[in-house]
Amino acid sequence: MRKLLLLLCCWCSATVAAFAEEQFSTDVPLLRQEQLNSTFWQTKLSGADKLLLSTEEIAGRNQQTFNQQSEMQLLQNLPTHYSKAELTAILQAVSSVPEAPRFYADGSEVTPKQWQGYTALLAQKQLKPQTAIQFGLVVKRTALRAFPTDDRVFNAQLNTDLDRFAETALFVADAVAVLHQSLDKQWLLVRSFNYTGWVKAADIAIGSKEQVFAYTAKAPFLITTGAKVRTAYNPEVAAVSELQLDMGIRLPQLSAAETGFNVHGQNPAASYIVQLPLRRNDGSLAFTPALIPRSEDMHQGYLPFTVSNIVAQAFKFLGERYGWGHDYNGRDCTGFIGEIFRSFGFLMPRNSGQQGNGTYGRNIRFDSHSSKDDKLTAIQQAQVGDLLYFPGHVSLYLGMLDEQPFMIHDVNTLVYPTADGGLYVGTLNGVVVTPLLPLHANPEQSYLDALYAIKSLR
Repeated sequence: MRKLLLLLCCWCSATVAAFAEEQFSTDVPLLRQEQLNSTFWQTKLSGADKLLLSTEEIAGRNQQTFNQQSEMQLLQNLPTHYSKAELTAILQAVSSVPEAPRFYADGSEVTPKQWQGYTALLAQKQLKPQTAIQFGLVVKRTALRAFPTDDRVFNAQLNTDLDRFAETALFVADAVAVLHQSLDKQWLLVRSFNYTGWVKAADIAIGSKEQVFAYTAKAPFLITTGAKVRTAYNPEVAAVSELQLDMGIRLPQLSAAETGFNVHGQNPAASYIVQLPLRRNDGSLAFTPALIPRSEDMHQGYLPFTVSNIVAQAFKFLGERYGWGHDYNGRDCTGFIGEIFRSFGFLMPRNSGQQGNGTYGRNIRFDSHSSKDDKLTAIQQAQVGDLLYFPGHVSLYLGMLDEQPFMIHDVNTLVYPTADGGLYVGTLNGVVVTPLLPLHANPEQSYLDALYAIKSLR
């Protein structure tokens, strides 16, 4: 009987394993199921847990980035006022009517009259000779947009995944400089450390400059290291109940000695206690303690900057839906990279071109004279966790496997040549592992041909 049971168990295990393998089917060339696991790549690393840079060294690198990249701005160093001419120039840079036509999801083109309506919302006529800058903290994840509207517009291809008004997202506890408000007073023109655009006024709490930056520098602090973390349910303060906290957010940590043993009706013994910003009814800034269950993915202080941790952080986004400009409560290729490295304390430019062409980090660059062999040699010498830049796109290098370079990236399209000389055009629309060499960055150009930079932040 025991022998029969043993045989049955072996048969069941083999059947389950075979069934699991059979169920994995993909149109991504060379992709195997086991590659969709961070440990598959981590076990191939040597020195995976070696500290690449200390927190202090990363802070120094950030200072260099701010010094070298004009699109990066320390908000504390902004002037106290902007002139009408200065704000007009900012508005024109952020909210200019594009030369190419834009369309709504139903296929109708945005008319000149509709563009006039959008530009009227900018409230340029309401600009004063001098406008004082205010400061605030984000109280919930919020979309940062090119115009102060929720309307979605698209280019002529009508890819409704790519809203051309979407720019990026700001996260809970992000500091912003408030420059202006929309005509309907529902939106604020804000500047973050690396981008300027419109956000909903209801998502920003206005405080003094001292309040805002004392909060962002407060220690000790926790970092959200999960792709998305949520605070505990809170029946007393709805604004911080099950609040989404994206990867890389820095939050001041409190102790029960400061808050007591009852935080909004819950004992904090099994939770992290953090301080979160609140928006009062008048829009002003307040703070409240909130609980994050210790079962959530958090880290005290910045995550150690190691290769193993880079890979682990990247794979926490695996399968997340692609979101152009952080749409769909997700992120795009540069958001994916930016949030991974925020876990370690890095601050980087927002757009892929700003990152790839940026002089920060160690860079290998290619031009029209670079051969495929030059690029392949550089890729083979790259280190896991380095960044690969293509026009409009960035990926994270995972290493070589069977003489093929692999990468993990947040990507919209899937294009590659077929054996019959045709071109396969599919979709990825998410965070996924792919090989580099078989795929195209676009219908006209392979990823290898499009590669223009390899950047290392170690």
